[in-house]
Amino acid sequence: MPRGPANLGRSALIVFDMLNAFVNSEDAIRSEKARRTIGPCRQIIGQARRTDIPIFYANSLHRPDYKDSGATLTDASTDLTPWPDGPQLMGKPPGTEGTPGAEVIDELAPQRDDYVVPKHRWSAFAGTALDVLLRGQGLDTILLTGGATDIGILSTACAARDLGYHLVILRDACHTPRDDAQEFCMTRIFPRMARVMTVDEAIAALT
Repeated sequence: MPRGPANLGRSALIVFDMLNAFVNSEDAIRSEKARRTIGPCRQIIGQARRTDIPIFYANSLHRPDYKDSGATLTDASTDLTPWPDGPQLMGKPPGTEGTPGAEVIDELAPQRDDYVVPKHRWSAFAGTALDVLLRGQGLDTILLTGGATDIGILSTACAARDLGYHLVILRDACHTPRDDAQEFCMTRIFPRMARVMTVDEAIAALT
């Protein structure tokens, strides 16, 4: 992203996995952390609508049989709990097509002119049309919100960086259950590939 204010004509907002399955999770800590970001996400979405910045919803979506999900051997679950009997396939992600869990929360629901990009991997770019849609409109700067910071946001940020996009990570509009992971990403990883800003700072830059 250029040093000065963002170029409104080349910016896009990505709202990542703000779905019922994650934000309204049965996991109390996960849900609490996610719900804290609803206000900041709503702020930046509102600013994007006022200034005609395209909004892209990158949403985890899977078949009921999960044949489209990534079945990879891991040492631990997504919350870093080691598997008791050694490495095994990562558990099935929540949010299958046709269920309430796969829908964006009501507070941030997409509108008619927004783009909804279904994804089957952590990154919003892996196997999706996102790159084509962005480049087709001449967009080269991404503002990134949602969660989880150390999983999907990180994967998407790495892909965006490698594809040559300018990137703004909105720290108060991103969430993950682990405070240490949030802080590590925001202070040790993201500054190397992006600008890390609060929503208020981003709105000031965009105006």
